[in-house]
Amino acid sequence: MRYRSSDEDSARWDGFPFREGDIIISTRSKSGTTWMQMICALLVFRSPDLPAPLSDLSPWLDWLVVPRDEVFARLEAQEHRRFIKTHTPLDGLPLDPRATYVVVARHPLDMAVSLFHHVDNLDRQRMAELLGTPAPTETSSPPRPIHDSLVAWINRDVAPADAMDSLPGVMWHLTDAWRRRQDPNVVLVHYADLVNNLSGEMRRLAARLGIGVPEEQWPLLTDAAGFTQMRARAAQLAPDPVGILKDGNAFFHRGSSGAGRELLTEEELTQYEKRAAELAPDDLLTWLHR
Repeated sequence: MRYRSSDEDSARWDGFPFREGDIIISTRSKSGTTWMQMICALLVFRSPDLPAPLSDLSPWLDWLVVPRDEVFARLEAQEHRRFIKTHTPLDGLPLDPRATYVVVARHPLDMAVSLFHHVDNLDRQRMAELLGTPAPTETSSPPRPIHDSLVAWINRDVAPADAMDSLPGVMWHLTDAWRRRQDPNVVLVHYADLVNNLSGEMRRLAARLGIGVPEEQWPLLTDAAGFTQMRARAAQLAPDPVGILKDGNAFFHRGSSGAGRELLTEEELTQYEKRAAELAPDDLLTWLHR
């Protein structure tokens, strides 16, 4: 299946030359993408001292802002084990047995709140310039309060492929991955597990990827993957290779769980749960909402 938006196109994966050991990080926006890229970087290089900015080491292949040939050439030149970012669901990617596909899931309400903050931090003029599209027009209307935006997001009825960061889009992405969770080269990771047991999740992922880490190095790597350390290194780690963020530090907004539920009334939370039950299987929701 092909997925397209104003700034990404999954067709850019067509003809991609995979290598043995490639790691494909498939997430929805603001669901732990950069966190997982950093974890993979730490496991691959076995050091917090990365040889280049994270977005150079782990480019977003689908992103239309950077020419496809340039991304392919950069990946071809890499001699280390490659780890590549995508927001495309697994059913839109070539599934190569030489690669491992890591899908990170986050409670959708928390993902949505983080996304609203992220959108406010984007330089729309710069995005339009890079994409060759008309510059956005200024509006004098005040922004919608985040609570109202979240309620509207819950109730929005849209085809998943038309809005992949909508609730239907999020559930489509995760449901597809959930159905493949027994595949030997598919790994599901929960954002809450990274928050609550970062060391254990990093060790689990290292085992799935076949990466050995000396025991004495684990504390250093785990510390470097923590939210505080990553935010302190925003200039190197924030995904902003072409200058679209107003504030790189603001990209690392909160790094915890529960923000979405804090904004909703009991009635609104019940409405979310009803919508979620219409869009995803019960066993996935039990895992996702725990």
